[in-house]
Amino acid sequence: MRWRGPRRSRRRSGVRRVTCRRRPPRREFPWKSSSKSRAAPRPSRMQRVPERVFFEAKPVLAVALALVLALVAELVPALEPVRVLSAVKRAPSEPEAAPSAPPEATEGEAVLERSAIVSEARLSADESAPVVALDRLESLPDFGEPPRPLIDPSGRALDQFFASLDRTRRRDAGATTRVLHYGDSLIVSDYVSGTLRRRMQGVFGDGGHGYQLMANAWPAYFHNDVFRFATAGFRASRIVGPETKDGLYGLGGVTFRSYSGLRAQFGTEEKGTFGRSVSRFVVSYLEFPGAGSLEVWIDGAQAAIIDTNGPSPRVMRREFSVPDGPHRFEIVTRGGETRTFGVVMERDEPGVVWDALGIQGARIRFLDKIEPEHFADELRWRDPKLVVFEFGTNESGDGYAYPMPEYQRTMQEVLRRVRAAVPSADCLIIGTMDRARVEDGQVTSMKIIQLIVAEQEKAAAEVGCAYFDTYQAMGGWGSMPAWVRRGLGQKDMMHPTGVGADRIGTWVFQALMQSYRAYNERPATKDSE
Repeated sequence: MRWRGPRRSRRRSGVRRVTCRRRPPRREFPWKSSSKSRAAPRPSRMQRVPERVFFEAKPVLAVALALVLALVAELVPALEPVRVLSAVKRAPSEPEAAPSAPPEATEGEAVLERSAIVSEARLSADESAPVVALDRLESLPDFGEPPRPLIDPSGRALDQFFASLDRTRRRDAGATTRVLHYGDSLIVSDYVSGTLRRRMQGVFGDGGHGYQLMANAWPAYFHNDVFRFATAGFRASRIVGPETKDGLYGLGGVTFRSYSGLRAQFGTEEKGTFGRSVSRFVVSYLEFPGAGSLEVWIDGAQAAIIDTNGPSPRVMRREFSVPDGPHRFEIVTRGGETRTFGVVMERDEPGVVWDALGIQGARIRFLDKIEPEHFADELRWRDPKLVVFEFGTNESGDGYAYPMPEYQRTMQEVLRRVRAAVPSADCLIIGTMDRARVEDGQVTSMKIIQLIVAEQEKAAAEVGCAYFDTYQAMGGWGSMPAWVRRGLGQKDMMHPTGVGADRIGTWVFQALMQSYRAYNERPATKDSE
C-alpha cells in the first residue's frame, strides 16, 4: 500500500484521528504481462491500436475516399469544374476590376516577368473539336442547333465571310480565311476564341495559329495549341495603360520595348491534333532612329539579323518561310533599344486562321486609343474576312458612370472605323454574359447587363454586323448564379470556367454554321460567285 498522506477527520471528544486513504484496486489491461515485474515501459497509444482497426477508422477512410475522388476528377474531363489538385494550372484570367468610374490610364511601361513555357492546352481534349474533311462532303454535316441563332436583320451580314469559307472549302490556292477576334480577359486566356479556332480548323482546315504578342502582357495571357516563351525584362505599353505617346500598339493593342539579351520563342505544338505545323513566321516591329537589332533563330540555327535602326519611326514586318511542319522560332534582342509587337504563325495550306486579340481590362472604346492610320494599316495587313468583338464585362463594371448613349456612340465609332479600314471583312458582335453580385444578402443578376446587351444589339444592327446573344443563350436573368452552381461560371460571378467558355464557343460555332448552311441554300449565292 502506498502512503497518500494524512487526512484529517472530525474531532471527537477532543481527540484528532488520522486515517489513510486506500488506493483503488489496479485494473487489468490487455497489454499487461502476467508477470508482476514493472520494469517494462507502458506502450504508446498508437501501439495499443491494432493495425486492422486503424485502417478501418472513419477519419482514415474519409481521407482515402477524398483522395480517390480527387484523382478521378483529374482523369475525367467532364469533372474539370470540381478539380482540386490542378486548380492552379487551369486558372484562367485573373478577375478584372470593377471600378465605380471608368479608369484613367497612365503613360509609361510595365516591366514584365518571365513568361512560362507553354506546352499544354487549357481546352478539353481534341475530341471536343472533331476534324471533318468538309471538302470531301457533298453537303454540310449537322453540327447541332445553338440555343440562339445569329441575329442578322439583313440576312447578308456575313456573306463575304461565308464566300471566303467556300473558297477555303474548295481548297483553292491561297484560300486562307482569317478572323480577328478582339475581346477582354476571356480572349486573353484564349477562352471562346480557342474553341472557335479548333472548331473552324477541324472543319475547314488548319491555316495556322495566327497572331501572338511578343511576350505575356498579362500574367493570364495564354494561347492554346502553340509553344511560347519569353524571358523577363520586356517593357509593355498597352491601350489599357500604361500607354505610349505615339499610339503605336500594333494589331494586339500592346507594344514591347527591350534591350540587349532578351529572348522570345514561338513554335508548334508537340502533341494533339491542332497547331502541329507551320509554313512561315512573320515578326512585326518598329524601326526608329538609334534602335538595336533582332537576331532570328529557326530550329537552333541563326537565320537573320534584323537592323531596326531607321531615319524615322515606321512599322516593319519580316517574313521567314520554312518547310511545312514542326519548327521553333526565336528572337534575341541585341544592341540598343528595340520595339516589337508580335509574331504570326501561318501555313501555306488553305484553312482558317483565328487571331485571338485579347486585352485584359479593355472596353471596346479603348481600341480608339490606337493611332487611326496605324490601326487601319494593321487591319489591312492581316486581310481578315471576319472581325469579332466580344466585350461588355468591364463596361458592366463601370456601372452608370459611363452613360449608355456614350457607350452606343463610341461603340459605333470603333465598328465603323474597322469596317472602313477593311471593307472586305464582315463583323460579328458576341454579346456579353450575364453577371451577378450579392445585393441585400441575395445573389442576383446585375440590371446593367440588360442595358448593355440592348445597346450591343442596337449597334450591330446600325453598323450591319451580325450579333450573337450570349446573355439569352445562357438563360437570361439569373443565369450566372445557375452557371456557378453547375460549374460553368467562376465564383466571381462574372467569368466562365473553362467548361463554360468552351460551351459558349461551341454555341457561336453552331450559330455560324447554321447561317452558313442557309447561305449555301440560297439559289442566288452560287450564281453571284
